[in-house]
Amino acid sequence: MKSKLFNWSNLRVQLFVALSALVGIITIGTVVYHNMEGWSWTDSFYFSVCSITTVGYGDLAPTTEGARLFTAFYVLVGVAVAFTALGVLGANYLRRSQEILLGMRSAQESEETDV
Repeated sequence: MKSKLFNWSNLRVQLFVALSALVGIITIGTVVYHNMEGWSWTDSFYFSVCSITTVGYGDLAPTTEGARLFTAFYVLVGVAVAFTALGVLGANYLRRSQEILLGMRSAQESEETDV
């Protein structure tokens, strides 16, 4: 039974785009920091994730002017991409939960009418 509230193809596209954007922005940051700052891949990845999720522990910081300028734009774009992607994931999780609950309710109602 197909529900009008839930469209698998639309959900898969949304999830694919959201995750691709998130992975893409983290990858860009990781590569740029690795090359501009000379950090290890792990430190570059860590700083990229901390920056776009607004955690910012402060243990790493860009030291070159180019890296600082990149960081200013990276954070502006990265935060928007990260929160949008996480919002899409959360909305789709809630949509799926709603469909399950509605399915359970309709199954329960059909059992009650059959008795």
